[in-house]
Amino acid sequence: MGLNLALVVAQVIGGLFTHSIGLVADAGHNLTDVAALGLALLAVHLVERPSNERRSFGYHRSTILAAQANAAALIVVTVIVGLEAIRRLVHPHSIHAGPVIAIAAGATVCNLIAARVLDDHSHDLNLRGAWLHMVADALSSAGVAVAAVVIVATGGHDWLDAAVSLVIAIVIAVRAVQLLGATTSVLLESTPSDVDPAAVSTAIAAMPGVEAVHDLHVWSLSSEYRALSAHIVLDGQPSLADAQQRSDAVKQMLADDFGIAHATLEPEAEVCGPGADEPCAPSFWSGSHAHPT
Repeated sequence: MGLNLALVVAQVIGGLFTHSIGLVADAGHNLTDVAALGLALLAVHLVERPSNERRSFGYHRSTILAAQANAAALIVVTVIVGLEAIRRLVHPHSIHAGPVIAIAAGATVCNLIAARVLDDHSHDLNLRGAWLHMVADALSSAGVAVAAVVIVATGGHDWLDAAVSLVIAIVIAVRAVQLLGATTSVLLESTPSDVDPAAVSTAIAAMPGVEAVHDLHVWSLSSEYRALSAHIVLDGQPSLADAQQRSDAVKQMLADDFGIAHATLEPEAEVCGPGADEPCAPSFWSGSHAHPT
């Protein structure tokens, strides 16, 4: 955050002095980075708070909300930068390439350092959002520096400054949309992309004492905290203690093989069928029995 605050000041002053839209665009990215890192850090602290009666699952979703906000902010910034770059392409401005190269090169190094610090090779969407901000700025700064070098070498082509900014804005916007889609998927409680429900169902049914499984749901509370609920049909007429033991074995398997940290299982003694003598068959409730509420 300190690096990005320093970069914002340097790039705004440098961009105004050198007439470089690339540097001003970079400053805008870095300013959102300060907010993005602060938001990501706040989300991490919220996750550490214990659960309570109002939020029984804790604050795991805070990291998803932070990642989604960061993705949305990136999209807004890239749209603004893209529109300004198009305007500069139509009405090109000459830039002072020397100072642009120095400032952009320094910004590239700072953002690469920040990106390296945030890259822990995890699948956490919150960190991924913050990391994407850093990588976006590193690419943007590097592109501005390269464009300025070409301008110096050729003695012209000032339009390259705006063109590079436009290309980088498009690349960043695509990644931001992907991140926005991933966070939205979590909020919609979709099945995680790397979890095959059919494989989970097969693995549960293959456990000793389990006859079948149905009403299976798998979703994510955060990037790496997964939950599951299902009905498992147990062989025979097991006692309550035996049913609990089999359920515990299934939960352990789900944690070990699929990374599902929270599983809620409802054991059943027999499969619901079409026969009238089945307690769960529709015909059973059509007589004198009262329907359960």
